[in-house]
Amino acid sequence: MVGGQIRYSVPEEMKKGSVIGNVAQDLGLDLKRLRSGRARIVTGENIQYTELKTDKGILVVNERIDREQLCGDVTPCSFSFEVILENPIELHRITVEVLDINDHAPVFPNKDKPIRFEISETAAVGVQFPLQSADDLDVGQNALQDYILSPNDNFILKQHANPDGSKNCEIVLQKPLDREQRPHLSLKLFAVDGGTPQRSGTVNIEVTVLDANDNAPVFNQSVYKTHVMENTMKGTSIITVNATDADSGSYGVISYSLSKMKGNAEDIFIIDEITGTISVSGQIDYEKDRKYEVRVEAKDQGGLIGTSKVIFDVLDVNDNAPVINVMSFSSPLSEDVHPGTTVAVFNVKDVDSEKNGQIACSIDGKLPFKIESSLTNYYNLISDQHFDRESVSEYNITIRASDLGSPPLSSSTKLHLKISDVNDNAPVFDKNSYFYAFILFCVSAAGQTVIFSTMDSISLCIT
Repeated sequence: MVGGQIRYSVPEEMKKGSVIGNVAQDLGLDLKRLRSGRARIVTGENIQYTELKTDKGILVVNERIDREQLCGDVTPCSFSFEVILENPIELHRITVEVLDINDHAPVFPNKDKPIRFEISETAAVGVQFPLQSADDLDVGQNALQDYILSPNDNFILKQHANPDGSKNCEIVLQKPLDREQRPHLSLKLFAVDGGTPQRSGTVNIEVTVLDANDNAPVFNQSVYKTHVMENTMKGTSIITVNATDADSGSYGVISYSLSKMKGNAEDIFIIDEITGTISVSGQIDYEKDRKYEVRVEAKDQGGLIGTSKVIFDVLDVNDNAPVINVMSFSSPLSEDVHPGTTVAVFNVKDVDSEKNGQIACSIDGKLPFKIESSLTNYYNLISDQHFDRESVSEYNITIRASDLGSPPLSSSTKLHLKISDVNDNAPVFDKNSYFYAFILFCVSAAGQTVIFSTMDSISLCIT
């Protein structure tokens, strides 16, 4: 069994039928071999992005490839599949890296609604007011690169880079507000990417100036870290955050809220605005998101805001059984094949992680076969001895895949293998020799002549 691996790079959004690469040339296969081996693509995905043209030996785009839909913000973005040939069986892996193009502009959540602040005229210079972050589905240079604040007398823009490459920004008061002179300010925030041509998004900022509140709420931690099990029931409390405000009266009363959240975290968590307790409100699935990051705000009744960050690490549970896909199966199989012949090729996947996703394959019962691993997640069913159709003409083979979780989950598939005959037995008599006695009668002109004959010779004749 031959195995090869090749890799191609293509930009997203290529037209259907666009050439990705010459598979026959890159794998060293001629077109006749592609046709005789019934070369085909096998993949466990619902969408087949590529098509193999066996008459030309080329790989072409079959379905629209959207990098953002395929990989989100993960880089590099790629998908893999296998090309399988038969007679003899060959398995080759092809990986296609999808390159980003600047097809998305930065977008603010609720961009049609302005960001509103109510700020006391006694707010001190240097007080910070966090702004919503923009999302840009593109990556690399095409992703969001910078924020720009419209010119004004009172505020400047401050930006922060996060470890994951995203950016947060806030406006900082650089000149005291005077409600009597200007009770309302209108600003614009621009988010721009680094693509060519450059794309941008905007959101309005509306500031209402209030009287006398000079202390913003302060959290007791700048970053909270905790963990949550996937499949945690809705309503389960996970963590409680806490902020205090040095002001008294209504200006010291705090309400909590969750601000801009990355990904779909806004559908997963809610916060009690009075207690600061964060609870589960949606479905947590480790296989979809392994970490959530939310920003929590504490706002007093004077409009000042303190912020903190909460990071949730999702813990995996073993809630997915392995899935077996038989890619190729040779039946009937000639009885004169040698031990070590590949009978079937199958793929096993388990979307769980670590031990919950580690696979062990076995064969039920004592049968003359064994399982060997080949490419990642691929296994070969191999003959382990000579066959004799006259003794056993067919086999019912049950392949079982189990993960190493606790408790383990497993699945199985059945193969019915027929053994075909070869001319390996000569005809055989059931005895070495045969003996018979018989009597011959004959008639002469003089009368009847009787001849007695034994198995050896004629012993008596009477006329």
